[in-house]
Amino acid sequence: MRRTSPLLKALMPLALLGAADAQTLLPLDSRPATRVLPALIGGLRGDALRVPDAALLGTAARGADPAALGAWLDAQPRTGPLIVSLDALAYGGLVQSRTSPLTAQEALARLEPLRTWTERTGQPVYAFITLPREPDATDRARNLEVVRAVIGWAREGRLKELDVTWDDALPGSPAPQEGAALAQDAPANVRVYPGADEVLSMLTARALAPEAATVRVEYSDPAAAKQVMKYEGIPLTQSAANHAQGSGFQVVDGRADLTLYVFNGGDPRRAALRVSSLLRAGKVAVADVAQVNLGNPRFWSDLRTLRQHANLQALAAWGTPGNNLGTALAHAKLARGADPVRQDALLAREFANDVIYSSEVRAQLRRLIPEAQLNTPQAQATLMRLAGGFFPLRIGDTYTLSGAALPWGRSFEWDFTLDQQP
Repeated sequence: MRRTSPLLKALMPLALLGAADAQTLLPLDSRPATRVLPALIGGLRGDALRVPDAALLGTAARGADPAALGAWLDAQPRTGPLIVSLDALAYGGLVQSRTSPLTAQEALARLEPLRTWTERTGQPVYAFITLPREPDATDRARNLEVVRAVIGWAREGRLKELDVTWDDALPGSPAPQEGAALAQDAPANVRVYPGADEVLSMLTARALAPEAATVRVEYSDPAAAKQVMKYEGIPLTQSAANHAQGSGFQVVDGRADLTLYVFNGGDPRRAALRVSSLLRAGKVAVADVAQVNLGNPRFWSDLRTLRQHANLQALAAWGTPGNNLGTALAHAKLARGADPVRQDALLAREFANDVIYSSEVRAQLRRLIPEAQLNTPQAQATLMRLAGGFFPLRIGDTYTLSGAALPWGRSFEWDFTLDQQP
């Protein structure tokens, strides 16, 4: 009989986990990268996590219902930290934060329960809010007013930690300048940097793994790492430092608890051999950032041939450089002391999503079905047939694919179920 990976229990109700304390995660929206992945990372050590059903969260087409989301939040246990996307509650999600017609006062009224959360519950709040991307933002002044107000809450100690991040800063975007201005007088518990989808995972790592840890960062192409990146407006080296610190690591040059190997171009075979060598010396996580939203097939094929993908602390190749750096580091932070079965299951999910889907299945699906027709039963059946050809997948244990879907009706992301073989 097949059995579902125990890591998926991180998304089950608290009563099923039999734990006394619970951490509450309020994600940015309903995408698997922003809802499922942070919860699975947070559950690596067995912590109980409360996460809203996907139906309560925003999509590209509609924002979350603030009343329903507020009612869900109010019903959660008050026995652990609250880790929250302010955009979800204020505007209904990331997409809606760019175009919402709300005034600053109306948005802040929706956030009022968070302003008093610690006072009422005795539990800390770890929060983040984004500066919207151009040219989609319709009222930057409103967004900035809300950001400045919640920075004030953090200064007063109402938020234990607050990350202010900017989303997809293409050349000419005002977000990097806005962020720099906000950072000038931000209190010590406020961090300002480029990021979005990965931030809840990073906050989860800071909240649930507060112990000190060090990381050394190595690049496959050190010269290219000094160049400014398209989506963040800063060099890759600075982004790696931001995400390491945001996940609770101290960056060092010498011996460290973890090596983060960043594949940012060059010879993929040489890079795979280098990762193998690093693994013989210590713990390694890999962030593949050579292309946006696309893992390098040769690099990962060689790592798989060497049987080294199973020995990583974390891997990420699914999104922008910042997305991949942040999720790899957050996972690696909680992998220290993780349940080994949950750790293996999460590596399997990351490999299935970041490598199999991003570098193989997505392109095949796009060749067969136009993007506008993906939200159909035919597309879902085609997805399952294409993806199924890459399984079973062996990490430490062996996994089969028992379900696959396109939750937003587009090819960028999929959701899926892996069954762990006995």
